[in-house]
Amino acid sequence: MKSNFRKRLLQGDRLTGTIVSLPCPQIAELLSRSGFDWLFIDGEHGCLSVGDIQLLLQAAQPQCPCVVRVAANHEVYIKQALDTGADGVIAPLVNDAETAARVVAWARYPPLGKRSVGIARAQGYGFAFADYVNRANTDVAVIIQVEHVDAVANIASILDVAGIDGVFIGPYDLSASMGKPGDINDADVRHQIETVRQACLERRMALGIFGVDAAAVQPFIRQGYTLAAVGMDTLLLGQSARLVLSALKP
Repeated sequence: MKSNFRKRLLQGDRLTGTIVSLPCPQIAELLSRSGFDWLFIDGEHGCLSVGDIQLLLQAAQPQCPCVVRVAANHEVYIKQALDTGADGVIAPLVNDAETAARVVAWARYPPLGKRSVGIARAQGYGFAFADYVNRANTDVAVIIQVEHVDAVANIASILDVAGIDGVFIGPYDLSASMGKPGDINDADVRHQIETVRQACLERRMALGIFGVDAAAVQPFIRQGYTLAAVGMDTLLLGQSARLVLSALKP
């Protein structure tokens, strides 16, 4: 049975996922069978085309929703990702309310937004067109990524935008925007992250973050984060290989 990702996100369920960056449907199929609540399909930093993304979604099991981080907060990328049948989109580098409003509009059909109406996999190639169009505004999740100091400065006005379902913090790009790339434990970086957390908690906005492993994510879960992306396909594969070798090699 297909899980309604947006419903679970809005009701505050804890959702643990991992990032898929490789254009290999078998990886999406395997990870979707592993117990993750969702898969984060990375169309921004990975080497995935729209066709690759659709193949990943087709391979993933129905009980594991897939949310696509688009290459940029642009109408075409959002439209294409949703037409592949994604359960939601993550828009990167949303630094102000105006950008957030455009993202929401591009992801929602009229009258709630300006999403273009097409016929693709999401619409059952036409066979489920009416059903999909009628429920898309209710079922599709819109998540914006806060990953720059400008976004932190504008977080209150960004959260005022109607239609945002969740905020996902990008700690590494945020640290880079502060001139401290990768230093996510720096006191100033952590202060910026805390500013976003407090703003989201006050609005009861679903809040997510990426961590390279479980240990990195656990402190955030204890602080009220409900959406976690833990590791990614390449890291999981590499770490597993190194673990086997360390046990066998002197």
